[in-house]
Parts: sequence; C-alpha cells; structure tokens
Amino acid sequence: MAELIARSPCGGLLPLTIGELSLTEEPPEPMTLIMPFRGQTGAVSKAMTAAHGLGFPEPGRIAGEGDAKAIWFGRGKAMLVGVEPDRSLTGLAAMSDQSDAWAVVRLTGPQSEAVLARLVPVDLRAPVFGPGQTVQSQVMHMTGSISRIGAQAFRIMVFRSMAATLVHDLKTAMEAVVARR
Repeated sequence: MAELIARSPCGGLLPLTIGELSLTEEPPEPMTLIMPFRGQTGAVSKAMTAAHGLGFPEPGRIAGEGDAKAIWFGRGKAMLVGVEPDRSLTGLAAMSDQSDAWAVVRLTGPQSEAVLARLVPVDLRAPVFGPGQTVQSQVMHMTGSISRIGAQAFRIMVFRSMAATLVHDLKTAMEAVVARR
C-alpha cells in the first residue's frame, strides 16, 4: 500500500522574495464556511460573538483580530478561520470544513498593490481598500479571496488545486513590477 505524505498547497514553491516584495504561504489553520439559514444571520452573529469574540462579518469586511477571524465570503457566507466553529452554531447555519481546500498566501511589500493591479480587476489601493477589507474576485483566471491585512500586506486565497498557478502568476507580476524600477 502506498504511504501518503501530507503537503501544504504551496509546498516547495514558497517563500519567494523579489526586490522588496515577499510571498509566503500562511500556516495551515482550521477554516469553516458558515452559511446562516434563512433569517438566522443575527442569531449566528450572536452565537459567534459569544463563542469566538467576533460576529458575522459585514459585506466586504473581516471580523475579529488575532487567532480567530471571520472573512466575508460572498452573499450570506463567511469563512471562519483559526478556530473550530462552536457547537452553538449547529441548527443556525450550514457549515462545511474547508481546512484543506484552499491555498493561502501572504503578499507583502511597498509595491504589493502594483503587483495585484496586474492580476485583479478590483481597485485595491489603500484609499479605497483599507485594512480589514476583503473581496471575492478573479485573480487572473482563478476565483479567489483577497483581503488587506496591513498597510502593505494582502492575504490571497484560491482553491488548493490552483496553488502552483497562483504562485506562478504572482511571481511573474512581482518580477514585472520590480523590473520597472
């Protein structure tokens, strides 16, 4: 029988530094997609606040800081990251473990906005898209989630099967931005 070896989605591809830009893989953590049943968003938010110290996020926002975060993931959906969902959410929302389904990378550096401008059809400049904001968008030809987690830092998530493509596209854009200097 073959023995399987666990690998991270970007295993062997990262970290990567080009100029002042850095691309790293986020460490694996629990991720659960939470979709409140009809009319239960308020109850879900209260249960999440009581259990995890954060409510259901507003559209385009990230709720919580530190270990537990809830990332808006589209209409009526949030990704709970960093903690397992509390049992109090059972019966209030559909939940799906997504811990192994996503490649999660962090892009940092003073030109990170310029890198993403080459790949994402959304204005991610600081005056428009500040820390704590998130968007579901295309990243080149992949569906993804982009969150600003700092003044010069972004968290980018795509399906695990697209990890190598994400790293390739980001590396190409990083090289092009740095070459312009």
